[in-house]
Amino acid sequence: MTVRRTVCVIAVLCTFVWAVPVGAQQQQQKPEDPEDEKQIGLWLDQGVSTGLSANKSLDLEFHERFDEGGSNLYEYFVQGGVAFRLRPWITLIPIYRYQRFPGNPNITYENRLQFNVTLSTSHSPWRPTLRTLIEGRFVDNQSASARLRFRPGIDYTLPLRVARPPVLVVSNEFFIVPGNNPFANGGSSYTQNRFQVGVRLPIADSFSVRPYYLLQSVNLPSGWDTNEIFGISLALRIPGKTK
Repeated sequence: MTVRRTVCVIAVLCTFVWAVPVGAQQQQQKPEDPEDEKQIGLWLDQGVSTGLSANKSLDLEFHERFDEGGSNLYEYFVQGGVAFRLRPWITLIPIYRYQRFPGNPNITYENRLQFNVTLSTSHSPWRPTLRTLIEGRFVDNQSASARLRFRPGIDYTLPLRVARPPVLVVSNEFFIVPGNNPFANGGSSYTQNRFQVGVRLPIADSFSVRPYYLLQSVNLPSGWDTNEIFGISLALRIPGKTK
């Protein structure tokens, strides 16, 4: 009986010891977030906005993202929402986004719900802004998760004597995952940071081009990984109803 009890105790201890590394391995095997950039990237953005009324518009955006020196299309998505300009200083936009990850062996697509709250004020030539995004992410083969994004920034109209002076745009965005995170991370709710600087060039009253430079830093289990991104953003505004 004593020998049997001893064997049972050893078996239980071995099971416990083996379970710990297995659990750790399962945690380490979380996939990396499919939107993480690798090496030098090229991002192309196209936005179209059409007025629905004096303080409401339909906004559509199309995005293509290349990494590995701009040679690999790793992500593209389309999103749309209705912007409500409740006051000159606050805009609310509920958004739906659908995106694909071509070539990703683990994740094919993602559905995302976003709520955009943008605060801004104007002290010519400066225009401080604060954009807050509340995201619900529904990723292929992964559990649903929530994320908060805070992007303070400032626009500065350059003092050039031209009909449409260019605007310097600088921002820094913080990504926070407050609860469950199905992706590999460094153990902190602060998962990503994006610093961006660009110049918006108004080509016409309803069309502008904004080349920009962005640093994406991702908090991975091995530490922070930072990659450089060059982007071009096109914005088109289509006149609509003004009533």
